[in-house]
Amino acid sequence: MNKRMLPLLLGLSVCSAAMAQNAPTNAPAPAGATQMSTTTVTWATPASGALTQDAIETSIANAGYKEVEGLTFKDGVWRTKARGGNKQWSRLAVGPVTGRVYPADAPSALNADEVKAKLATAGYQNFTDVKFDDGLWSVSAKSPQGSDINLLVDPTDGSVVAQSRE
Repeated sequence: MNKRMLPLLLGLSVCSAAMAQNAPTNAPAPAGATQMSTTTVTWATPASGALTQDAIETSIANAGYKEVEGLTFKDGVWRTKARGGNKQWSRLAVGPVTGRVYPADAPSALNADEVKAKLATAGYQNFTDVKFDDGLWSVSAKSPQGSDINLLVDPTDGSVVAQSRE
């Protein structure tokens, strides 16, 4: 169990660090205290700290796709159509922070219960509308802070790719 949790915890740490920001405070924090809050990725535009469009195009090319068409930021991720090595067109989603490419027709390595378990480990709760669509899991949940939130989740490791408030 510990061997399976280490990659998850490392992935969450990397994502948390990439999405963390310092929140302003009215009073100084006690000595030795660490303050961290997570940035909510709005689904209208990429969040600060997200990869540039050029970097996203490079990620797509590095994944073996050519002839990218209609690259747009939609639903919290970059979406496009691209021609792969087999000369077939594929719909893709690309993570805005990691640049990871998610083909719409690829199967998920995780099932719905495993996705919920990974999210519960990260502090999310009250999962509804859990479905696998266009290469990513879509989940409505409560954030660790208690807010209603929509998540897009990686189908291989259960990490949060994008999130927005309902």
